[in-house]
Amino acid sequence: MRKIASAFMLATLLLAGCGGGAAKETTTKESHETSVAVPTFNGDSAYSFVDAQVAFGPRVPGSEAHRACALWLEDKLRGYGADVIVQNMELTAYTGERLDARNIIAQFQPQNKKRVMLCAHWDSRPWADADPDPANHRKPILGANDGGSGVGVLIEVARQLSMQPTEIGIDIILFDAEDYGTHASEEATTENSWALGSQYWSRLPHKQQYNARYGILLDIVGAPNSKFYRERISEEFAASIIDKVWNRAASLGYGDTFINQKGGYVTDDHLYVNHFLHIPCIDIINHDPDSENGFGPYWHTLKDNMEWISSETLAKVGQTVLEVIYNEK
Repeated sequence: MRKIASAFMLATLLLAGCGGGAAKETTTKESHETSVAVPTFNGDSAYSFVDAQVAFGPRVPGSEAHRACALWLEDKLRGYGADVIVQNMELTAYTGERLDARNIIAQFQPQNKKRVMLCAHWDSRPWADADPDPANHRKPILGANDGGSGVGVLIEVARQLSMQPTEIGIDIILFDAEDYGTHASEEATTENSWALGSQYWSRLPHKQQYNARYGILLDIVGAPNSKFYRERISEEFAASIIDKVWNRAASLGYGDTFINQKGGYVTDDHLYVNHFLHIPCIDIINHDPDSENGFGPYWHTLKDNMEWISSETLAKVGQTVLEVIYNEK
């Protein structure tokens, strides 16, 4: 099942590599006093950025929509004052198909050695292989939530950074080819058919000896009434960063959205950032324990459209991220 990682896979990689009320239940000693003026995240603006991506159509590597959206993303980020680096790649899909792909890196204050990375994937799934109608299983999806939502939040973060800089440098990294993993009807030939762009970047980052204090990955962060649990791979590699983020969310009154309980293991871009580059990176990702797949009824279906995007949810995620990075010294 896409994105649900087995405990065995995690162990293998580790061996190969080396609401308000919830705020009272957290255990970390970190103070939540806001020491700086943090800008207000605009959920409607983030929503418009998700909508703009979806308007291009499915952003599948090699498609015209993919090329057009890439140019739009690059121009948008440059327009907000970022130093943009495009990492062009030729990747090999699990099918053996060669993919023309690109990671898009937006650097704010590139000279600042104190850095935090924020990331999301900007491609969309080539196949609606979880759609209830088998006739749709080879059709590409719009990926409004699965891909588009995280990118929309980060573009709004970039807009805020253009008006009020942080004390540290920020890198916004948009990974490509995250969702080109094994089709549900086929037998997996490798555990690593997902997150191809982050695998590439984590081995060959845009700058030699690139480092950041930590990373925050946003994926599937736009649905109404989303619940973000403490994802297990994030716990393995970066529990203190989860504490930092979840406590900030609780201090904002978002304890009913950022649930201070462990969720499942999720194979996502953060796995390879942690494993290959050793930057502690967490995944903020919706977990729906009542759905068959664990993510929601829209996941990898043709239903993943703007009907599943809530400006309120985007605002909760975005404001939490802003609170974290603007209070970083």
